[in-house]
Amino acid sequence: MSEPIAFTLKVNGKDYAIRAPARRNLADALREDCGLTGTHLGCEHGVCGACTVLVDGKPVRACLMFAVQAQGQEVRTVEGLAEVTDAGDVLHPLQQAFWEHHGLQCGFCTPGFLMLAAGVLEAEPDISDDELKHVLSSNLCRCTGYQNILKAVRAAAAEMKKRAK
Repeated sequence: MSEPIAFTLKVNGKDYAIRAPARRNLADALREDCGLTGTHLGCEHGVCGACTVLVDGKPVRACLMFAVQAQGQEVRTVEGLAEVTDAGDVLHPLQQAFWEHHGLQCGFCTPGFLMLAAGVLEAEPDISDDELKHVLSSNLCRCTGYQNILKAVRAAAAEMKKRAK
């Protein structure tokens, strides 16, 4: 096993000094070294999407990226979606919509879907239904049947556009 190396990850606006093997993946570093357990590990082969996070605004499978590769980039996890205010946390429109439109059941896949959708909607707010279905099909859910996930993302997209004005 290789000697641990020291590096810094910037996650949700906060710097984390990490000392870990060079081969530690980003998902494990987020969970074990940063204490951010919202990123879930499913298949560990990049297939299921449960570990999706944003790296410089783009959706990335955290199980397929070495943590050290994220050094110097902004990593955003599901913990970074809600807005922290003096009055308490305010859910991101995606989180609120998933709750209101029953876009989650067991919740295991939800952080990955939230981060995938956040990255897509922030980059392409006017994404077509067909394109959105194609993007969302890259993440797997065993519970919902996807219809409520799609409804939730569409509702969140409308709210995000309204807030951007």
